[in-house]
Amino acid sequence: MSGNRRKGGRRRQGSKLKPAELWKPVPQLPDPLPISLPADPTMIVRSLGDPPLHGQGQQAEHEIARVLVRASMLAGALADVAGLLEQPDAPGH
Repeated sequence: MSGNRRKGGRRRQGSKLKPAELWKPVPQLPDPLPISLPADPTMIVRSLGDPPLHGQGQQAEHEIARVLVRASMLAGALADVAGLLEQPDAPGH
């Protein structure tokens, strides 16, 4: 007899799960703060040290930096389109 079969074909009688209330109203979120672009989008990752790829660390570091700079540029473009990009103070103000 298989160990996976339940004896007598009975199912466990446990508490039934309540269905999730996915469509209930939620409170209004506050307006998002303006988004500023980083001066160096690679700074945090570089602070972790060299990638642990023996013999390929230089190339990996270069490619990671390319991805981070590109992601920063795209995030800035999306923030600008959404009107959320922080505007630098105009000269003379």
